[in-house]
Amino acid sequence: MNDKIVYLTGFMGVGKSTVGPILANTLGWDYFDLDKVIEKRLGKKIKKIFEENGETFFRQVESEILKELSGNKGAIISLGGGTIVNHNNLSIIRDTGKVIYLKASVDSIYKRVAFKRDRPNLLIEGEEFSKEKLIQKINNLFLAREKYYNQADITINTDDIPVGVTVDRIAKIINDELEINK
Repeated sequence: MNDKIVYLTGFMGVGKSTVGPILANTLGWDYFDLDKVIEKRLGKKIKKIFEENGETFFRQVESEILKELSGNKGAIISLGGGTIVNHNNLSIIRDTGKVIYLKASVDSIYKRVAFKRDRPNLLIEGEEFSKEKLIQKINNLFLAREKYYNQADITINTDDIPVGVTVDRIAKIINDELEINK
C-alpha cells in the first residue's frame, strides 16, 4: 500500500484547495487539485463541463484522472466535494493513501461560497436566489455526502481556524500519527 498519498476531502469551501498546496510545500511533496487537473485536461472550467457534458460525464473523467493521480508518491491530492461519494473512487483512495476530512459547519461553508458562481451543484436557477435557499441546498448536499466524509482516517475542523494552524496540525498528524514519512 502506498501511504505516501494524502487525500483531502470535504465539502466545497472547507479549504482543500487552499490548505493542499501549502501543506504539500511544507512537506516537500507534490500537490494536485483534482478539479484543476480535470479543467486543464478538458480545457474548460468545471461549471462549463457540467453545462455542456453533464455531471455523469464529469464524474467519469474525475474517476479516470483520480486513478492516474493515485499512482503518485509523496503527494497531497485535494478531491472535489463529491469525489468520495463514488464507490470506485473511494476504493482507489482507500487502497492508495490516507484520507483527511476537512470539516466545516454549514454556516461557515455558506459564508465561504455564497458569492461564488463556479460551483455547479450550488447553482440556483429558475427561481429567485436567497440566502435561505442556498443554505438549504448546501445543507441537503452536505447531509447526502457526510457519511462518506466521515469514513476518513482523520477529521480536522476548519471553522474559524487560520490556514497556517490547519496546515501545521495536518503536517504533524502526517508525521506522527499516520507515520507516512517514517
